[in-house]
Amino acid sequence: MPAQREVNVHAKNDRSTFLSTLPAAQSDRTAALAIVAVSAILFALVVPFAGIPLIQVPAFVASYQSALAVNDIVTAVLLLSQFSILRSRALLLLSTGYLFAAAAAVTHALTFPGLFAPTGLLGAGSQTTVWLYMIWHGGFPLFVLAYGWLKDSNGGNKIEGPSARAIVLIVLGVVAAMAVIAWIVTAQHDLLPVLLRDGRYTTTMIGVVSFVWSLSFAALVTLWLRKPHTVIDIWLMVTMCAWLFDIALSAIVNVARYDLGFYAGRLYGLCAASFVLAVLLIENVRLQASTMGLVGRLREQSASERDYYSKRLALYGAVVESSNDAIITKSLDGIITGWNRAAERLFGYSAADAIGKPIDIIVPEDRKAEVRSILNRVTSNESIAQHETVRLRKDGRPIDLVLNISPLKSASGEIIGVSKIAHDITEEKQSREKLRREIEERQRIFETSQDLILVTDGYGKFIQVSPSVKDILGFNPEDMIGHSATEFIHPDDLEKTRGEMRAARRGAVKRSFEARYYHYDGHEVTLNWMGTWSEPVKRHFFIGRDLTDKQAAEAQLRQVQKMDSIGQLTGGVAHDFNNVLTVITGTIGILADAVADRPQLAAITKLIDDAAERGAQLTKHLLAFARKQPLQPREIDVNALVLEAAKLLHPTLGEQIAIMPQLTEDAWPALVDPGQLSTAILNLALNARDAMPNGGTLVLETRNIFLDDGYASMNPDVLAGNYVMIAVSDTGSGIPAELLERVFDPFFTTKEVGKGTGLGLSMVFGFVKQSGGHIKIYSEEGHGTSVKIYLPRSTGVQETEYEALQNVPITGGDEKILIVEDDALVRQYVVTQVKSLGYTALEAANAAEALTIIDVDKEIDLLFTDVIMPGNMNGRQLADEAARRRPDLKTLFTSGYTENAIVHHGRLDSGVLLLAKPYRKSELAKMLRTALSS
Repeated sequence: MPAQREVNVHAKNDRSTFLSTLPAAQSDRTAALAIVAVSAILFALVVPFAGIPLIQVPAFVASYQSALAVNDIVTAVLLLSQFSILRSRALLLLSTGYLFAAAAAVTHALTFPGLFAPTGLLGAGSQTTVWLYMIWHGGFPLFVLAYGWLKDSNGGNKIEGPSARAIVLIVLGVVAAMAVIAWIVTAQHDLLPVLLRDGRYTTTMIGVVSFVWSLSFAALVTLWLRKPHTVIDIWLMVTMCAWLFDIALSAIVNVARYDLGFYAGRLYGLCAASFVLAVLLIENVRLQASTMGLVGRLREQSASERDYYSKRLALYGAVVESSNDAIITKSLDGIITGWNRAAERLFGYSAADAIGKPIDIIVPEDRKAEVRSILNRVTSNESIAQHETVRLRKDGRPIDLVLNISPLKSASGEIIGVSKIAHDITEEKQSREKLRREIEERQRIFETSQDLILVTDGYGKFIQVSPSVKDILGFNPEDMIGHSATEFIHPDDLEKTRGEMRAARRGAVKRSFEARYYHYDGHEVTLNWMGTWSEPVKRHFFIGRDLTDKQAAEAQLRQVQKMDSIGQLTGGVAHDFNNVLTVITGTIGILADAVADRPQLAAITKLIDDAAERGAQLTKHLLAFARKQPLQPREIDVNALVLEAAKLLHPTLGEQIAIMPQLTEDAWPALVDPGQLSTAILNLALNARDAMPNGGTLVLETRNIFLDDGYASMNPDVLAGNYVMIAVSDTGSGIPAELLERVFDPFFTTKEVGKGTGLGLSMVFGFVKQSGGHIKIYSEEGHGTSVKIYLPRSTGVQETEYEALQNVPITGGDEKILIVEDDALVRQYVVTQVKSLGYTALEAANAAEALTIIDVDKEIDLLFTDVIMPGNMNGRQLADEAARRRPDLKTLFTSGYTENAIVHHGRLDSGVLLLAKPYRKSELAKMLRTALSS
């Protein structure tokens, strides 16, 4: 396809086209200076001989005047042609000056004596021609002066109104002015001063000539000073120089008519009239030549463009027909005017079927208003891009399309129709919708996953982190995004993680490994990771499952298995040892009778008998731990049994320990061996006494308890149901946290050697388990210990008032509650229960984390905190600090200690709300509402 040729054509009012506004070039200045220099030299040569009389040739005057008039008229016409476009007031005055000079030359020739009549025509007198000469040579410089003052780089101020009217007015004005001047210098010439007498110039003539010469000089100076100079300005200055030489030779330095100065001055005047004309004519010839060349090039370009556009039209036609997108044109009334092959394939209509039909043949009924709206917008010269819509095939099947719509315009710019390109996006839209659903599903999985989902780049920097990180590691996703994984992985597991990532990048599709991450509060969290590497997106994808619950459950299972194994072992040993003791105790009596008369042997026999008795007690304890001791359960009143035990304990524990029974009214009866229960309480009381060498308080408490499924799920050996709780709490030294898991092991003791067998708690543990119950120990070093025995409620009894109260409908709420609990398993359980009641639950693992949340979230309604927590601040101190920051914040405490034990230990003020662990959902709901309403 030929390239389109361009021709640089000036606009009709381009200032560079006209000499009156075209800046003078250096060549113009050089040529003008050369002409002035030659003229000056010739002038200097002629001056000494200016007064020499020559032959009188009147025909010279006639020829000179005619040529002068013609030159001035042609110059004026050329200048007026420029004025008609530029409309410059200065240019109009200069044109008027040339018309005035032409009219004056004609009038001067008509009145010159000897040309057409002996004394001249029009009634001329002896002074007519000389005065006309002075008026003529003084008038033209005045017009040049006016031009010089009015001109600027754009030609001067503009004339308003039609240019033809201005031209007509100046022509009429010049004719009228010259008629008046001619009348004055002919009919009234006698009134004028005498300038010429007997062919000689008078003194008056010298003054008038000097004035006229001064006007010409002033015009020359004005043109010089009025910069910038145009081409016309330069040649007007040359003209004024010749004009000065003309006046000097023909009216100053010469003597009379027809002398050398007279003839030479006339020649200078003719040259003065020719300079500007010559430049204008030369420029016109150049412009004409340029115009002809331009016309030729335009014709050539026109032919080239016709060929170019015909080929382009053919190409466009081929593009339209070969396009994979439907291209349709229609008129403004909606009639189809164009229909390419792609439209035929897309809509099922042939071009013959579609062209001439309304566009409604492919528009669903519910989309016709849309078509009218589009047509109105396009009619307003608006283009519409990427408009998604639905159209119909010939067979009635809908098609999803994206339209690009533009107005069709005529050569004059009038909108005559509409062009639209239709792209079928049916499959694309289906794919897009499928992709959207997949992305949404994956996003939902990402947002709701209980496992931790991490996405990192090839350098291990987090790109995405699932919201579950808050529950698992305590961080917000934004706390980790942009950071390196090395900041969160345990140093000992860092190299293993890097090795797994390298293996994935080498092509291992899937791998499983364990690595520890740091929790927000500093403790370690073990996670089992499944990960893979995606080469196209250069990303690692990890799914981490928190093993905390699993490890806790496994630890509990191991503990249960250990206790069962130890129980089986000790039970077997105790059984066989009991058989041995039976023989010893059975024969020692016979031996004692035999040596009764021998005191020394009798004493030895007594020692053997005491040792056998102690062995029997030991085997009894071992059998109790192994849950193999013979029990005689019966339905008992636990309150009565505890009160009886309290009476027996007073002399045993001593005066320095205060015993405080706290018994629940209407306590349920329990099905249990009363003797074994009394022994268990005695063992727990003796342990409490040993933990309080300097005295203290022992609280004996009973309570009706329902252990729900949530609590049972955290304690595999517990069945959900109703239990009677008996709690033995002390204010002693407490048990270190690292020893709590071993306190029920047989023969384990924290007492000094010789001060205990280590079977007291293990016996209690075995008795409770054999009775179908549950035992839980809470202890904080320095704060005391609370052991809770849960015995199954006796069946076959009527529902008590307490039980009925606990089974009332559960009431929840929509407030926001902050749960503070250091045990992750318990915290998760509480959060689940609170959310199930309708509340918004926030969680924290310690006081520092809780205070951070309180500072950020001002909408928290209740602080639900454990009393005893590790760290620098316990629950009571947390509540005090929270109240200082948020005086309106309500608080509910919870603890593994019983309420009575907590109060009597002095850790909480009387009247403070406390929910003792464990608790049923109804108790939690009741206490939450009580706390929120307080």
